[in-house]
Amino acid sequence: MLVTMLKGKLHKARVTHCELEYEGSCAIDTRLLEASGILPFEQIQIYNVDNGERFTTYAIEAEAGSGVVSVNGAAAHKASVGDRVIICAYGQLDAAEAREFTPDLVYLDADNVIVRTGHDIPVQAA
Repeated sequence: MLVTMLKGKLHKARVTHCELEYEGSCAIDTRLLEASGILPFEQIQIYNVDNGERFTTYAIEAEAGSGVVSVNGAAAHKASVGDRVIICAYGQLDAAEAREFTPDLVYLDADNVIVRTGHDIPVQAA
């Protein structure tokens, strides 16, 4: 059996551009892609913290160090500049691998600068 697991996450990235007439995808600062383990052209899920929209697209590279997170094409209807989004990529592992796997978690400030990274999320208290 394969288990779908969170592979990498950019937590609370800020949308810097929305380009409706672009071919599609989400352009992300290359340094952020590298830190999260998200590959160019990899499928990603985007969860908009500010409006509740959830959608699927793929990642493309934006200039390293630019802080760019550009939601493009049809997905541009689902976000606005300044929105906080969580960008996730998932992978499939066999059940034994899944028990040992840890994702690359990247936490960002309002300027899309990395403030911390990690590999686990604390247990949520009741």
